[in-house]
Amino acid sequence: MTTHTFHPACCTPLDWHCPLPLPVAGSLFASCSFQPSRLAPEDFPGTGIAKPASIERSVAKRQAEFLAGRLCARSVLSRLGLPECEVPIGEDRAPVWPAGIRGAITHSDGWAAAIAAPAHAQRGLGLDAETLLAPDRALRLAGEILTPAELERLPADPERAALAVTLTFSLKESLFKALYPLVLQRFYFEAAELLEWSCEGQARLRLLTDLGAGWKSGTTLAGQFTVLEGHLLSLVSVPA
Repeated sequence: MTTHTFHPACCTPLDWHCPLPLPVAGSLFASCSFQPSRLAPEDFPGTGIAKPASIERSVAKRQAEFLAGRLCARSVLSRLGLPECEVPIGEDRAPVWPAGIRGAITHSDGWAAAIAAPAHAQRGLGLDAETLLAPDRALRLAGEILTPAELERLPADPERAALAVTLTFSLKESLFKALYPLVLQRFYFEAAELLEWSCEGQARLRLLTDLGAGWKSGTTLAGQFTVLEGHLLSLVSVPA
């Protein structure tokens, strides 16, 4: 077994603290910041992380965020007892986690993170990071992201409305990541609605369409989130 001790210059040391308000049973979380301008030719071979052809052809930003996300994912898997395990890209573009593991990777504006847990603890995990939308942009995008009911519940205060739009977008991304491996069908913003959320970082979503056995319209799921220095991190977990 090869142990990689090389750390790419484009990535900060890993942070193992999960900033979300509620613990996720059986899971481990890792994050780091990254700078595409510091990406070096030796970073992929030095870490031993494979660079898929689609990443090889991409710009430095995409390469750096892929490297940072996979570095977080591999480190989490190592602490779960699967050292040097890779998380390749599947044919559907989703990460392919090792058998018996559920996980998610996210990256946004120079920051990447991964979470993973054994399948006996979590059936699904979805993690998403977003830059907080400015109020004017949030209001322009609200009609594309929110359902009619969500639009009716949108706060009147512009700043809080911007947070609500960003949060709705992010939680629906996390919901997709958590459920897609279970239902194996794509769904979009109109397939679910954000019912409620609190300043303490807890939220509840409801499916508005059938996604297969066990995931009927009306099913509710819990989510959580935190806001960190202009970024929002959300998570939807499906306990086993």
